[in-house]
Formats: sequence, structure tokens, C-alpha cells
Amino acid sequence: MKLIYTLLTLIIVLLIWSAINPFEHFTWFLEVLPAVSGVLILAFTFNRFRFTNLVYILIFLHCVVLIIGGHYTYAEVPLFDYIQEVFSQSRNNYDKLGHFAQGFVPAMIAREILIRKQVVNSNSWLNFIVVCIAMAISVTYEFIEWFISLQTGEGGDSFLGTQGYIWDTQSDMLYATIGAICALIFLSKIHNKQIESLN
Repeated sequence: MKLIYTLLTLIIVLLIWSAINPFEHFTWFLEVLPAVSGVLILAFTFNRFRFTNLVYILIFLHCVVLIIGGHYTYAEVPLFDYIQEVFSQSRNNYDKLGHFAQGFVPAMIAREILIRKQVVNSNSWLNFIVVCIAMAISVTYEFIEWFISLQTGEGGDSFLGTQGYIWDTQSDMLYATIGAICALIFLSKIHNKQIESLN
């Protein structure tokens, strides 16, 4: 429980920081909304379904990515401006980190729910379904970005964050897919042990 309260406190502090003089208030709201919504859902369902510490830590890290992106906008995160300059990249690629996390973290959330609720018994089918769920979340998010951009015009451009890259939407979904696959490759064994310790 101490870990959960610590992570929650850090998220609240980070949210307060990010709300102070953000680059664009509208973009800040759109970027932090998934983090705030996710935390609220976790709070309301906490007594019915508690995730492993690994998943809570991953959710926290994803929230950090979203909240920082909200404060600066994804195209203006200073560290990634520096990386862009050092490695002669054509754009600020913080959004690619965000979309990688968008696949990585939901994959672990979905994996835990599917295992603990005994929805899928086959390991190979489990991996396939987890990646499909992560991809579906990524596609849905791209639809939301597109819709908001159409409705708000220039106001949604920072949220869309293409930075002039015509394949931004497709590459965002690719990074989310890669993130989901990496999560399964690198964390499945650790995740299994934590799930077993809950029983």
C-alpha cells in the first residue's frame, strides 16, 4: 500500500507542476486527461481488483510521460529538443516515446487482467491477444486525435503533433505495437512471478 500512496502522491505533485504555465492550456488538458482518467478508474476499482506492483509502477511511468508531454506539448519537450540536435534528427521525437509507452503499459495491464480473470489459457494466444488489444488502443487514440483536430482546427494541432511528418499516425501505431511486443518479451517472467505471489 505504501508504494501505491507514494506513486499517487508523485502523480499529484507532477500534475500540479504541469498545470503551472503550460505551453498551451488546451493541449495540456487533452494530454493529461488520459492519465487523470486512468488514475480515477484505478482508484474506483482498487478494492475489487488490485494490480501487481509492476503494473502500478508502469502506469505511473506512463502518467509521467503524458503529464510532461502535456506541460510542454509533445513537440517541445526540452530533453528531446537536445536529443534532436545532438543526433541531427528532423523532429522532436518525444511523441514516439509516448506511443511506445502507449503500447508497452496497456499490454501489461491487459496481460494481467486476462491471466487473473482466466480469460485465455494458452500462452501463445495470450501474447497475440495482448498485442491486438494494445494495437486497438493505439488505433482508437489516433481516431480521437484526428477527430479533435478536425473539430478544433489549429487548436488541436499541438495535440496531433505530426510536426509535418506525413507518416506520423502510422509510425505512432507502429511504436505502440513495438512497445507491446517489448513488454511481453522483457517483462512476462517478472510479471508471472508477481501474479503468482498474489495467490
